[in-house]
Amino acid sequence: MKVLGVSFGRKNKNCDILVKQALFAAKEAGAEVKFINTMNMKISHCTGCGACSKLRDQGKQIKCVTIKDDYLELENEFLNADGIIIAAPVYSIAPTGQFKNYIDRFGAAHDRAAALAEQEKRIKAGAEELLDPRVLADKYVAYISVGGAKTQDWVSLGLPNMYMFGMSTVMKAVGQIDAYNMGTIVNPVLEDELMEKTAKLGEHLAKSIGKPYDQVEWMGEEGVCPVCHNSMITLGKTTDVQCPMCGIHGKLSIENGEVKVTFSEKEQKRARNTLEGLTEHYQEIQGFVKNFMPKFEKNKDKIEEGMKRIGSFESTY
Repeated sequence: MKVLGVSFGRKNKNCDILVKQALFAAKEAGAEVKFINTMNMKISHCTGCGACSKLRDQGKQIKCVTIKDDYLELENEFLNADGIIIAAPVYSIAPTGQFKNYIDRFGAAHDRAAALAEQEKRIKAGAEELLDPRVLADKYVAYISVGGAKTQDWVSLGLPNMYMFGMSTVMKAVGQIDAYNMGTIVNPVLEDELMEKTAKLGEHLAKSIGKPYDQVEWMGEEGVCPVCHNSMITLGKTTDVQCPMCGIHGKLSIENGEVKVTFSEKEQKRARNTLEGLTEHYQEIQGFVKNFMPKFEKNKDKIEEGMKRIGSFESTY
């Protein structure tokens, strides 16, 4: 089994230290480990060109071919891994933008529901080239968010944003650590409890690889959502609530002075990081595709007229 550790932070600083600590433990648990620091890698933002999806629909491999940077090299490392440990620093309440750039280019393009549908189509047609099996493989992931603030107030969007990394590909999150207060701690090696917890996370990841997803135990705080284990909820004017990460709906109540949020089994099964949830969204997108051309043709003249004014307003850069 292969475990890849990736740090999106500065070299030999907090993110590196924690990822390497987890990898040491994963190696002791029997994993073949590899470490990557992305600081000197160029990972540009997605331009929405759609080339990756077009290649898939043309019977080729899913690849971002229009942007020349280090993205594909990192993508290949992630695809080669069975287990993944990621640490990212929190800058403006959320993880660094380089990490989000990677998610935007990797996630939707490798949507597992869409990939499975395409693979089935190719097999049925007797296609010569099938999709890379690594795209369809189960993977296990652990997250470490690193921030300097004394409280979680200033790192609140760290872990929730990191969770998006494995959502579209249905990776199984096995645990997470919110390593805040680094400004006071100074260096993780001075915090024995944190280093021990990080080592246990690495060991747990290695031992989780290969298990059926429903048999993998969660390591970390339970949170509010039983699926992603994050503590964010979207509130309206009623007791109906939603997990903004998983997109599942639940009920809020107060029992013995404590707030309780309940999500049904049905809702949990359609979370965004499940195949059922992704299939639901995939079918929604297919509906858009069927609707697009008829509506466009019907309103072609109106669209062209409306775009004259918009198109003539040029960007400064």
